[in-house]
Amino acid sequence: MNNRYKSVLSIAGSDSGGCAGIQADIKSISANGGFASTVITATTAQNTQGVTDIHGIPPLHIEKQLEAVLSDIEFRAVKIGMLHSAEVIETVKNRLLHYKVKNIILDPVMVATSGDPLISKKAIKSLRSFLPHTTLITPNIPEGEILLGESISLKNIEMSAKKISDKFETSVLLKGGHLDFKDEMTDVLFLKDEQRVVVINNKAIDTKHTHGTGCSLSSAIATFISLGFSLEESVIKGCNYVNQAIWEGKDKVLGKGNGPINHFGV
Repeated sequence: MNNRYKSVLSIAGSDSGGCAGIQADIKSISANGGFASTVITATTAQNTQGVTDIHGIPPLHIEKQLEAVLSDIEFRAVKIGMLHSAEVIETVKNRLLHYKVKNIILDPVMVATSGDPLISKKAIKSLRSFLPHTTLITPNIPEGEILLGESISLKNIEMSAKKISDKFETSVLLKGGHLDFKDEMTDVLFLKDEQRVVVINNKAIDTKHTHGTGCSLSSAIATFISLGFSLEESVIKGCNYVNQAIWEGKDKVLGKGNGPINHFGV
């Protein structure tokens, strides 16, 4: 049906500052031509300077949100962000498997851009068991090191992406933003089914306003998949979109700390 919305479901936490989380997801999905539906897993007291409190939504209410949208709306892709507890992870996993949801893009959110921890060690352990059920995971370097149990550098980033893929049986986009770059920033995609590495280079942009890049990227990838692009195409287009949004927002100011990217380029 050509008149059906290209629906994308975001399952994530809310950012009161509007830079990351559900708020960034909705902007990213909308900017790239998708229709955003949401399941909120937590609310955070958060601004451009950091996270001061996290309030987890009860798992039963999360389950009710999932039932409401999955029983009614056809989603071509699902993006998952912050899952703050083992109970929430199990709730989300069980509902998605029950509805046989395809094209799950999981951003294993463990640490905020500010460096603040966002989930417990018990939740990280439970998250690991979820990863083999996903289509793609998008860890940054600190998250990749947690998953792999090894240090990651520019020299071993390609091998590290493959190791994570082999360990968790899913495709991996290992984001290199935390590494030291001069002119170019490198992200590495390892495609599990093809056992192939794709290196994605974008111009490095000198700015502190990158709050919410991970949320925005995983949402953009899910959106491009919903539009019919392949996983590889969606990842490349998503990386290019976020890089452009960083450029468009590099000189804009919001608050006193690390500001957001400019999702709509205005």
